[in-house]
Amino acid sequence: MRATILSAALAAGLALAALPAQAKTGGCVKDGAVGAVAGHFVGSGHAVAGAAAGCAVGVHRRNRAERQNAQQQPPQNQPNAGR
Repeated sequence: MRATILSAALAAGLALAALPAQAKTGGCVKDGAVGAVAGHFVGSGHAVAGAAAGCAVGVHRRNRAERQNAQQQPPQNQPNAGR
């Protein structure tokens, strides 16, 4: 039973790895899945905790990348409304 679940998880991971890469950094789903797999291998019952931690790390990485992208882009000229 455990081997079946492990092989199904491995197949799902390989299927996700075959998808084209996205330009966005981090994210709850992607890093949560990595955390769940890591938690699964740490010990019994740690997959959910690993998924939660991975999701938190993914959200943090996404926010940091978005802040850096916003700082690198020049401010756009906005028309003066009401003048």
